Amino acid sequence: MKIDIIFDTVCPWCFIGKKRLEMALAARPHIQVKQNWKPFLLNPEMPPGGIDQTAYLIKKFGSQARINHMYGTLDEAGQSVEIDFAFDRISKTPNSISSHRLLLYAGRHGPVDSVVEALFVEFFIKGRDTGDTDVLVEIGATHGFEEGELRAYLESNDDEGEIYDLNVQAHRLGINGVPAFSFNSKFMITGAQDSQVLARMLDAAQATETAA
Repeated sequence: MKIDIIFDTVCPWCFIGKKRLEMALAARPHIQVKQNWKPFLLNPEMPPGGIDQTAYLIKKFGSQARINHMYGTLDEAGQSVEIDFAFDRISKTPNSISSHRLLLYAGRHGPVDSVVEALFVEFFIKGRDTGDTDVLVEIGATHGFEEGELRAYLESNDDEGEIYDLNVQAHRLGINGVPAFSFNSKFMITGAQDSQVLARMLDAAQATETAA
């Protein structure tokens, strides 16, 4: 079964959605799955160097009270899937294009699930700038990528156009928020759904495979 996960690396609900999908897959061990991670840009106009996190959130949510409410909701949802969000460590909202390019690069060398996890952990738990080339090279090196080659790639403009094109494709599919999950290109669901809901989507997609 093919599952396309449309997401952004700076989206906390996408981190939660990843964990809930893992729970759903664990509940359906008989279903063999290939996961494809596809980019969605929550902030396509983000400056290359990112912007101050507080300024970004105030602009997006309007007040500190609303930000605090959002953090409370995310903390509670995160705890339910064993994510210890550390929003107080995040000083900058990064431009996510280079992190998505890292995933394209990783996909040419093997599975990318663990690199996705590392990007989420570095940003949401360690508070690191995942738009920074040094941070991305460090992540890549821990996954066995040659540092010099990866740095040269990230310092180029290679694949930037593809990231933008894939983002446009997602919008053309009617996706306006992430995470979104597509099962065998037949069933689509958006949002960080409960694992039970995702498990039922797996069942539905599996049933169509069996019928075919």
